Amino acid sequence: MTAITWTASQTETPARVASWRSMDAVTRGAKDEWLALFAADGVVEDPVGPSMFSPDGSGHHGHDGLSAFWDKAIALAERFEFAMHDSFAAGDEVANVGTISAFLPGGHRVDTEGVFVYRVGPDGLIKSMRAFWETDRAMATLRQV
Repeated sequence: MTAITWTASQTETPARVASWRSMDAVTRGAKDEWLALFAADGVVEDPVGPSMFSPDGSGHHGHDGLSAFWDKAIALAERFEFAMHDSFAAGDEVANVGTISAFLPGGHRVDTEGVFVYRVGPDGLIKSMRAFWETDRAMATLRQV
């Protein structure tokens, strides 16, 4: 499987392009490139609401907060694969529907199904990324590969 499988609409909108670039940077482990895709006041809620990554549910704000999120959520995986099978663009946002597979140390894999919503500013930088997924459902997929 390639790192990103995209079977959804390919019509280019600013938010959809930003989402593609974000996924690409994650698959390559390119933290600095990923951070550069976000506005200075950008916010990531992944997942939306209280979680192991954001106990108070407020998400991660600004480049310092996003950098810390990368270190505790993204950097822990050995690699990621994205499979997006639907995408809905409207205004300055896009909602991508699909699965993110995280390959973890020790030969483990977790598949997270969800809706991933990106909003961009007029400059094309990501103002917010909100990931709607359920921890219990994702953890139920944890397996040895």
